[in-house]
Amino acid sequence: MTTTLRPTEPLHRAADGTLSRRFRVCVNSRPVGWVHLATEPGAGPPAARIRELSVDEPDRGRGRGTVAALAAEEVARGWGCGQITVTVPAHAAAALALTRALGYVLRNRIMEKALDGPAVVLPPGSADRPMTRDEYEEWDREGRRQYAEDWIRRGVPEAEALAKADRDFGGALPQGPATANMWLSVLEHEGVPVGELWLGRRGGHAFVYDVAVRADRRGHGHGRTLMRLAEARATAAGLDRIALNVFAGNTPAERLYESLGYETTEYHLYKTLL
Repeated sequence: MTTTLRPTEPLHRAADGTLSRRFRVCVNSRPVGWVHLATEPGAGPPAARIRELSVDEPDRGRGRGTVAALAAEEVARGWGCGQITVTVPAHAAAALALTRALGYVLRNRIMEKALDGPAVVLPPGSADRPMTRDEYEEWDREGRRQYAEDWIRRGVPEAEALAKADRDFGGALPQGPATANMWLSVLEHEGVPVGELWLGRRGGHAFVYDVAVRADRRGHGHGRTLMRLAEARATAAGLDRIALNVFAGNTPAERLYESLGYETTEYHLYKTLL
């Protein structure tokens, strides 16, 4: 039997240059599933993304998904892509095993937590305040640099990582610290600044965009306090869930979030297309 991808629509070219196309997964011309492939926006070489890949229930467990994924990679190569990414829900164990067997590497994951307890109280001596404009300018420059470096270490070309940092920071904070539904806070301990928190509202829930403890203040529990502050802010805003992104390999952060009750909801993986 032969498994192939057959386009179900013309190749779409968006105004920003990105491509998108849907395919049927067929076995000897019999439809058994579908694939949606697209490219990501950016200034560098295009990167593909498998937005959707599904095989109908009766045809699962026969290698159809593996062949469909490999065929999608060939399409991406034809589009000039040097990398392909995919998001896998945490409950989809078989899909996660498939991507890893095909050589995909974990880049980052999303973790969430329900906020159904009492309001969080910060430790004695700890307090937060809004970030000043001068602090924001410095934090923004440093945050973009570190964010870009995180992506560079995980296979994204430098030019694209820098462009992504500008795009993500600028898109999320178009009015800087005055942007609606965003909270930029400085945590102080005994009156001394020890860290910063960027919390926002996204998709009806709270989202921790960034949390950082200053280098000379690490190892004293301030990271946990910043996360407690994020939960307190979210609860005060009437939000019942909080989520965050953590890059693979950031073991201290992963352990902190797990100890606070955060659970993985989705995995983001990538593969270099040779």
